[in-house]
Amino acid sequence: MNRRDFTTALAMAAFAGLAGCTGRSRAAAASRPSALVPDPDGILDLPPGYRYRVISRLGDRMDDGHVVGDRADGMGCFPAGRGRAALVRNHELGPRHQDAGPFRGRDVATSYDRLADGTALPGGTSTLIYDVARGRVEAQFQSLAGTIRNCAGGTTPWGSWLTCEEDVTRAGNGVGRDHGWVFEVPAAARGLVDPVPLRAMGRFNHEAAAVDPATGIVYLTEDRPDSLFYRFLPARPGRLSEGGRLQALALVAGDDSRNWAGIDFPARAIRPVRWIDLDGADSAADDLRMRGHAAGAARFARGEGIYFGTGELYFCCTSGGAAKLGQIFRYRPSPHEGQPGERDQPGQLENFVESTDPMMFNFGDNLTVAPNGHLIVCEDQYTDPVDNHLRGVTPAGEVYTIGRCRLQTELAGACFSPGGQVLFVNLYSPAMTLAITGPWHVGEMQPAA
Repeated sequence: MNRRDFTTALAMAAFAGLAGCTGRSRAAAASRPSALVPDPDGILDLPPGYRYRVISRLGDRMDDGHVVGDRADGMGCFPAGRGRAALVRNHELGPRHQDAGPFRGRDVATSYDRLADGTALPGGTSTLIYDVARGRVEAQFQSLAGTIRNCAGGTTPWGSWLTCEEDVTRAGNGVGRDHGWVFEVPAAARGLVDPVPLRAMGRFNHEAAAVDPATGIVYLTEDRPDSLFYRFLPARPGRLSEGGRLQALALVAGDDSRNWAGIDFPARAIRPVRWIDLDGADSAADDLRMRGHAAGAARFARGEGIYFGTGELYFCCTSGGAAKLGQIFRYRPSPHEGQPGERDQPGQLENFVESTDPMMFNFGDNLTVAPNGHLIVCEDQYTDPVDNHLRGVTPAGEVYTIGRCRLQTELAGACFSPGGQVLFVNLYSPAMTLAITGPWHVGEMQPAA
């Protein structure tokens, strides 16, 4: 047993008792209402023992003179020394969102792209420096400017945030440059960074990214109904700007994970995978997913949030599954991931959770792993009168409710402080960032029904 398998086995053994539950009991536990305490401010209901604080809002004046922009989406958290955390937060803003952006007529010298009148595009990232012990924001500032629809992304082991454009606008369509890229924002930056697109990581409708700290391989999701699941093999791990090779996941048997036309990939089933090289990763034609599927890559239903845990990663497919309510996949890399030996010991893809009821799980998006090993998943559905929730998922695949958003917006950007004491979450619009405290290290967080 290698190190990765041994670590995973220990984690699963800790929750072995949960794995003995029947499918019926799991469904019942997921669908029953949880004992959440109604929030008198009408923002977020939480279980007893959990509390939140609003630490940043749309329109707040930042230290650089700009304001907090709207449409707060994916977010990453980094240690910033002396008990502080740096939060790098995406803003999913496009050319038509100038009035909701951070600049409001102010000029910026460093911007990836501009409108015809010279105005910087409002998309990008903002950074918060948060004192975890004192529960207060020490600084806020814009850290990337001039991009479009920065949706999700991912943290890197070397201390940066990969922010991803969920947009493939071409130059000349109201903007000066092509979009559809990943950009890297160092968490230590204390102002606007040089906006350099990582072209070798592909031009497509990016959603999120996750890095395997053992290999430096980057895994990428795509928010399209016929999306692919990608990995980027860097020429030099940790030096993404130096290029590398982009590939798409293919199933050894089958070419579709969505279960829309029948159950081809049952819940809890595990499939070996292979990887297909993609040429022309920076194609202007927005055709990577079509060319990849034609070469044998598997289709996924709107790949969204992704997070690398202990030797394995999880990612959401928002509208996947026979009921089109969402799936969570778990990928365990090969012991020889990205090397020739992976053909003999391929990576394994599991349909970890597939929702059959909107009260169980409805349109999962960003996700993270809690200190106790459970997943925390943000819902972002706009198709049902039911509120969006924070859902917990045990290592046995049981789904339960942690929080309910009382505003008509999505939850996003879930990430934990370096010590695991605080869960940070964004409310998309009007943008807010919340700091939630509670017993996150407890083995079973499910509130009583």
